[in-house]
Amino acid sequence: MDYSKSEEQNAEMKLMSNVSPRNSVSSRSDDDLEALNKEADIQAPLEVEYKTPPSVKYAWLCALLVLGMLLTIHNKIILGSFPCPWLLTGLHSAFSGLGTVILLKMGYFRLSTLSRRDHLILVAYSVLFSVNIFFSNFSLSLVSLAFFQIIRNTSPIFTVFLERVLFTRSYSLYTYLALIPIVMGAAMTASGELQFTYWGLFISVIGVVLGVLKIIITNRLMTGSLSLSSLELIYRMSIHASIQSFIIGLSVGELSKLSGANVWVTEESDSSRLPAMIAGASLVGNGMLAFFLNIASFQATKVAGSLAITVWGNIRQTLTLILGIVFLGDFNLNPQTAAGIVLVVLGCGFYNKAEIVSKR
Repeated sequence: MDYSKSEEQNAEMKLMSNVSPRNSVSSRSDDDLEALNKEADIQAPLEVEYKTPPSVKYAWLCALLVLGMLLTIHNKIILGSFPCPWLLTGLHSAFSGLGTVILLKMGYFRLSTLSRRDHLILVAYSVLFSVNIFFSNFSLSLVSLAFFQIIRNTSPIFTVFLERVLFTRSYSLYTYLALIPIVMGAAMTASGELQFTYWGLFISVIGVVLGVLKIIITNRLMTGSLSLSSLELIYRMSIHASIQSFIIGLSVGELSKLSGANVWVTEESDSSRLPAMIAGASLVGNGMLAFFLNIASFQATKVAGSLAITVWGNIRQTLTLILGIVFLGDFNLNPQTAAGIVLVVLGCGFYNKAEIVSKR
């Protein structure tokens, strides 16, 4: 009886020893699978901007700021004697296309193999690019500059909303909180009378939505499934955008606003005459500046993200105001403007901590 019990116990021990390794292997496999799933969940939402060093982001954002301000000033000078915004936009796109062709021949980038669907997406993107310019210019003609700036300052809000709706992307609570002083502060720095109509308000909001959508899609074309380089995207977009801009410019009669075969002069006033060589050099310089700005803009959009670009637009407005006060004395620093500047600076500090330096 005791012997049979001993045998029974030995049999149970052998059975346990045979089963335990399998159970432990199974348990380890389950743990490994769970760990991999958790790792995949963590890595899945990781965007390109969280993999990019902050120094690289700052470099491209600063290049975007400097080149953007230079082109804005140069455009104002150019449009004073060349009142053809659509033709000028076409010139910008043409120079961007020519510049990328040269860089392509020099081997700085290679063209990806795209499907017919991909080509259609890029054509639609170029249409969005041109339509966005139209709505921006059109809305500015319907409302005052101050109101236009205030509406434009809401771009970060539309960015987080559209990214949430279109790509189910969310940001941290600290990022959302940081947007409040940035948007409010930039709006407070807008100077001038708030003149608008409901039609102008509607067109302005449409312009903001299209502008934000263009930035988001630009980012996704370079970081999504296509993963195009900034130079390739400029190359493929510029061809379509230049043709569209030239056609629109000619159809609205912009060419008829110019007169004179060898001088740069408008029909409204002949006080600003320039020899053809100087006028041509000015347009060439403007086109080259636009080309470098496009590179900085597209690359900054890729490495910093859509939200950072729209936030940077608000920061640029505030920096322009500060530079105008310090160096030109163009603006009066009233309490409202000063409070707006302080809010933007504080908001930028919070945003920098939440997003730019974040490594998620």
